[in-house]
Amino acid sequence: MSLHPTIASSKVEGTAVYDLAGDKLGTIDDLVIDKRTGHVRYAALEFGGFLGIGTDRYPLPWDLLKYDTSKDGYVVNLDRDLLTEAPRYARGQPPVYTEDYGREVYGHYGLNWQ
Repeated sequence: MSLHPTIASSKVEGTAVYDLAGDKLGTIDDLVIDKRTGHVRYAALEFGGFLGIGTDRYPLPWDLLKYDTSKDGYVVNLDRDLLTEAPRYARGQPPVYTEDYGREVYGHYGLNWQ
């Protein structure tokens, strides 16, 4: 068990996200929390563009991310092609996180919306 099983959202935002090969995909821009349960539903991955210009946000179901202490970042079992076809939005234009949107995001990654 970790000595620190919780983390502030301000510490998660900006954390790098890697694929299984160790290539950096992007960074976590924001967290989306379910108001009723208090659980994190998504981590919005900042991905694409060049030097931070033209990047979009890709909501990843939180359960896809696994923290890797050796990388000081999160690792996801996703390939770049699956990610580029995923639901996304531009900075400052987040979607309305309805249950239908949740089903679309989770379904894209082969997960069931809970």
